Amino acid sequence: MKVAPLIEAFRARRNRFPDLEPLLVHTGQHYDARMSEEFFRDLEMPTPDIQLRAGSGTHAQQTARVMVDFEQICLQHQPALVIVVGDVNSTLACAIAAKKLGIRIAHVEAGLRSRDMSMPEEINRLCTDVISDFLFTTDRLANENLMAEGCPRHRIHFVGNTMIDSLQKHLSRALAMPLPLGLGPGGYALLTMHRPSNVDHPMALRRLFGAINEIAKHVPVIFPAHPRTAQQLEGIHLHDQLLVIEPLGYLAFLGLMARARMVLTDSGGIQEETTVLRVPCLTLRQNTERPITCAMGSNILAGTDPDRIVDHAMRVLDAPPLRNRVPEKWDGRAAERIADLLLRWFIRHHLLAGAGDEKPTRRHRRSPPGVTDCRVQL
Repeated sequence: MKVAPLIEAFRARRNRFPDLEPLLVHTGQHYDARMSEEFFRDLEMPTPDIQLRAGSGTHAQQTARVMVDFEQICLQHQPALVIVVGDVNSTLACAIAAKKLGIRIAHVEAGLRSRDMSMPEEINRLCTDVISDFLFTTDRLANENLMAEGCPRHRIHFVGNTMIDSLQKHLSRALAMPLPLGLGPGGYALLTMHRPSNVDHPMALRRLFGAINEIAKHVPVIFPAHPRTAQQLEGIHLHDQLLVIEPLGYLAFLGLMARARMVLTDSGGIQEETTVLRVPCLTLRQNTERPITCAMGSNILAGTDPDRIVDHAMRVLDAPPLRNRVPEKWDGRAAERIADLLLRWFIRHHLLAGAGDEKPTRRHRRSPPGVTDCRVQL
């Protein structure tokens, strides 16, 4: 969802900049072949130029495999820039491999902080931001985080949210898809849950589903569950109105989320998408790296205490429809801003010729070491 708009933005500019050569690398960290292919199709993305198939394993194993394989790609293609997105293991692995080869790094979705070092994603975010040359942020709170950590201002660029670019582009198609199980708009709650702190500990999972069962007495709850998570539910009583279904593709899930009465989740990106969709969101975590969603009035940090979750859910069900605000620059044009900014950088460094060429300034006359052309790897 975050990369698709970037690919589209760069490819749309190739008429003006024929030397521009974006390469799409799929690390294979999310390795379910059926789901991966469905997401690429739903998002109208091209087939990746390079497939790594990193697969599963411990955090160290997965990160190491991606680093080793991606280093070879960088040595072969000699990109001028590597763009990484989000906070997964592949984000950090590709950033480290490229940086040690002297290649510039751009991090899309930089500056998000939960301040929870027990989250692997928080470690990935912090480490990636430290070594990135371009820090593309989704909101001004992320800018403040980076500046408080001593990041030079010239590396920080507030551009908006590329995931919202995808949402806005595909929302009408998603809303045209039929709802499952005979559901009607506003007639159900949507649940997603995948974080190890919630699903890998039997007692924690039982407590959470005690709350979900209580909510299901008042509104049907739809739970598209990954097979691994569904397996964890064995032996846990589920209310008749708590409906576990198979994972959904991007469009089907977006359509389901957009028409829900509320969403209960431990995901980060869903907190942002529900903000734009103006669907109430209860985040089943003690913290969030996306506090802007709480500030906008759409997201409630409900925690993991069952009584508190149920209390918040009942209040949402009794409340009128949301009229929350939407963050600045979440307007569907974040990828365009990123592409234009990077193209100007290419031109200043004599890495790209095309319409609207700029004369290089004195400080940018020399190309970065190791750069041979204007390949961009995402």
